[in-house]
Amino acid sequence: METTNKQSSPKKLLHGVRPSRIIYPILIGLAVVVYMLVKEVDANTFSLIEFTWYTIFWLCIALFMMVIRDLGYMARLRILTDRKFSWGKAFRIIMLWEFTSAITPSAIGGTSVAILYLNKEGLKVGRSSAVVMSTSFLDELYFIIMFPLLILLLNVKQLFMIESPEHSIWLDSLLYFALGGYLVKLVYLIVLTYGLFWNPRGLKWLLLWIFKLPVLRKWKHGANKAGSDIIESSKELRRKPFLFWFKAFMATFWSWTARYWVVNAMLLAFMLEGYGFADHIMIFARQLVMWIMMLVSPTPGGSGFSEWVFTQYLGDFLPTAGLAASMALIWRLISYYPYLFIGVYLLPRWIKKHFKNTKS
Repeated sequence: METTNKQSSPKKLLHGVRPSRIIYPILIGLAVVVYMLVKEVDANTFSLIEFTWYTIFWLCIALFMMVIRDLGYMARLRILTDRKFSWGKAFRIIMLWEFTSAITPSAIGGTSVAILYLNKEGLKVGRSSAVVMSTSFLDELYFIIMFPLLILLLNVKQLFMIESPEHSIWLDSLLYFALGGYLVKLVYLIVLTYGLFWNPRGLKWLLLWIFKLPVLRKWKHGANKAGSDIIESSKELRRKPFLFWFKAFMATFWSWTARYWVVNAMLLAFMLEGYGFADHIMIFARQLVMWIMMLVSPTPGGSGFSEWVFTQYLGDFLPTAGLAASMALIWRLISYYPYLFIGVYLLPRWIKKHFKNTKS
């Protein structure tokens, strides 16, 4: 029976990399962009785009921001595991993690399967769970700190207003939605902090819930032991010095900040003038609000919904709706699609390496 379970698990993971699972988010995103392009593009749209060495430079900066983002995640993983993983192994884990997030709805993400990735790369299940929970803690902490700071620095009405050709729309509902999302994240962070540093048994319950997911159900029989491992790992994490958490948070800070600066670099690539420091901070802040909205998207990786939100919410900083749609496509080409293709290449090889078939 154990052999059957081990053999069926790779099949469940491979199920996630079927061509249909990869093609769907691509088709959804492209369909939305094509629709917006057909609807909004006119003869003058592309005359506004001029490819120069300046354009190429800032597009390279946008790509470099994604590199910094991934390096930050890799560095954080090495810090949280006391450098148990090499840079190469950390790269492989992060790419698999991002790929899983890219092919699942944004609200689900790749967190649950990340426990499996870490475990198969050499960490005990409990330690893997503790590391994944720590990354979640640090991600939420970044948002909880940054959002109110940006609110204090910016004009709130401008942050939640969209300039349309007819009139300005003050989106009260968007403001309430953002505040509601912030409160949900704050509550989640408080519960996670309490479980990780004060009540690890509560975290054990969360692990049991995670292992109810179809892809991980085969390991449900070992969840109790994993919960015990979490309790031990929690004791270890609580003993970590302040410098340990500071370095992990700084890696998180640079990762998320670089992720948001991709759009700023793209706008600089195509718009030579008209953007001041305050505009760039506003663009940065609006992306934090966009992230709240993308979390409720039912499509894989927020496909389609993300492109639409981009054109609606960041379109104020572009001269035409057609150009905004074009920029949305470039944004996703830089920040989303690469993980799909890297994952398609890595995951089957990773499964073959870590789930060797055994004969009955």
